[in-house]
Amino acid sequence: MCGRTACSLAADNLRRACAYRDRRGRRRQPDWVRGERYQPSYNKGPQSSGPVLLSRRHLHQDADSSERVLMDMRWGLVPSWFKNDDPSKLQFNTSNCRSDTMLKKTSYKGALLKGKRCVVLADGFYEWQQQQSGGKQPYFIYFPQTKDAVDEGTEGDEEWKGWRLLTMAGIFDCWEPPSGGEMLYTYTIITVDASKDVSFIHHRMPAILDGDEAIRKWLDFAEVPTQEAVKLIQPTENIVFHPVSTFVNSIRNNTPECVAPIELGAKKEVKATPSNKVLLGWLKNSQEGSPQKKENDLPKWKSQFIHSPSPKKTSADILQQWLGKQGEPAAKKHKA
Repeated sequence: MCGRTACSLAADNLRRACAYRDRRGRRRQPDWVRGERYQPSYNKGPQSSGPVLLSRRHLHQDADSSERVLMDMRWGLVPSWFKNDDPSKLQFNTSNCRSDTMLKKTSYKGALLKGKRCVVLADGFYEWQQQQSGGKQPYFIYFPQTKDAVDEGTEGDEEWKGWRLLTMAGIFDCWEPPSGGEMLYTYTIITVDASKDVSFIHHRMPAILDGDEAIRKWLDFAEVPTQEAVKLIQPTENIVFHPVSTFVNSIRNNTPECVAPIELGAKKEVKATPSNKVLLGWLKNSQEGSPQKKENDLPKWKSQFIHSPSPKKTSADILQQWLGKQGEPAAKKHKA
């Protein structure tokens, strides 16, 4: 399943990270729709809003269906046919949609057959592993990152060099209050059986679209019919992960500490990977633009997995401590 994500890029950088080529081969950045509503966060949960990509034709019928726009939508799909004036009165959870039933359930079938397909954007998502002790260990799961991603570049760069966003397949709908009022755009994240590497954490995972061709086919509803598009909904092995502190358990905690790696007992020594080095640079660059005002205002928390933490240390310091000792532990894939 997918019940928590992080998406910390500022609105302008999010556009740059979503650059694509349209049908004519022109390199473009998607325009924001209601971009002023977007709020970066290290800890997004259902009922909060988040950024999604969709075809411009959903908003303008004469637009090229290969053109993309960014929109801030609420997580948790409200079907267009819902008759209550209060969308919170919806009696079932629609934050996730199972791939095996999405063409059967009325909540999703109508929207999907109308081509209301979107791509949900995130730095990565969190998943909790059930422990034998009865507790749960959270993990942060994301695309592998390259060395080039350490430097985000300048605003004038044509190509984005920062964090590679996780691109998850979603369905959206537009609901209008029966008594009138502003249209509400909402989405659900499609889930599939977990891939082998992450199945030890949880048996479900979001359907991840790996590469721009998969994103193009999922979004271009005018050119790619539903029955063809749903073939893209498969588990992917192209992901990495690391354990994080239970600090992320509370949705109120919204700082870089949520994604910072921790050691689980430090029994094994693992080599560093580009993904962890990128994560370090990413967290360093996140300090000034953190969704919360000041790092000094962070809750004074401690993790049993981080040795001798200091309340005055920043998240980058914590991650540097994690990376800098005993062979620089790395983001890794699970080995059976």
